[in-house]
Order: sequence, then structure tokens, then C-alpha cells
Amino acid sequence: MSWSRAEVLALATKAARGAGAPPAQAAHFGRAAAIHLGQGRDAAALGQALDALPAGAIMHMPVQLQELLLAAHGTVRHTLEIPTGGQPSLLQSYLETLPHVTEVEAAQEDSLDVTVDTTISAPALTLGRVEGCAALLAQMTVLAARTFVPDSEASRRAGAGAGTSDND
Repeated sequence: MSWSRAEVLALATKAARGAGAPPAQAAHFGRAAAIHLGQGRDAAALGQALDALPAGAIMHMPVQLQELLLAAHGTVRHTLEIPTGGQPSLLQSYLETLPHVTEVEAAQEDSLDVTVDTTISAPALTLGRVEGCAALLAQMTVLAARTFVPDSEASRRAGAGAGTSDND
């Protein structure tokens, strides 16, 4: 079965929320996950990041990228060493969510030396299909289900569900 990157983005965002990530970090993870899988990178890195919540890469990588952009503010090119948390391919996917061109100058297992060029906008990524990561998608589906309102009479009385008069 194949999924569009938009479907992966939405599912990954919901999965991160279901695993305990705040909304902003979950949304950033969704974008990074869609890029990660769309580029054919290892799906296991995403599963490990979800398993590490409420700590780990999903919580820390967006903050590190914000620090990179703040450090680069007002400069044309700026290089910063960013810890990978043992997941360099996931950090690369996060870098590709940034609005500016980034380039990895040097890669180690524990850090990447990244240069950001604030004068050049990152090219738009083409949206394609994602295939071959059934185990990860199943894991994300289970985590995303934690965000659903329970199916009960009490939740329906509180306004959940379509009701009998909803005809959208």
C-alpha cells in the first residue's frame, strides 16, 4: 500500500500528539516524517523518535533548528554544530523543513556541522508517494488513535460525534 506525503504528514503529526508531544513539536515532526520517508530514509529512526517521547528528538530537534535560525539571523551564511541524538538522518529531514537552504558541511554520528544560507529560499519539495514502511505506519496509526475521543454516551452528550442532524 502506498501513502501520499500529505497522509504521512497528518498521521505522523497525530501519532506524535498521541505519544505525548506538544502540538508545535508534533506538527514539526509530521513535516520531517513526510520528508524523511519521501526521501527513502530509514523508517526505524521515526519509530525510535516516537518511542522516546516525551523526550528525545521530537522534543529537541525543533529547538535546535530554531537556535540555528536565530544564530544565522542577520548573516548571509552561518555554520553551527547541531547534536544528532544518534539520529543523523532524522536531523537531515528536520533540516529540510527549514525555509532556507541548508548544507551539511561535516557529519559525525553525534553531530552535524550545518551551514544555513539565509539569502536563498529552500526549493519546494515535490510530493510523491511513500511505500514500504508498513510497520511504522501501523505504529503511528496506534499512537494516533490515542487522540480520538472515546466512543461513549457521555462523550456524545458533551458534543462529540456527528449526531443525528449532521448532514455535511
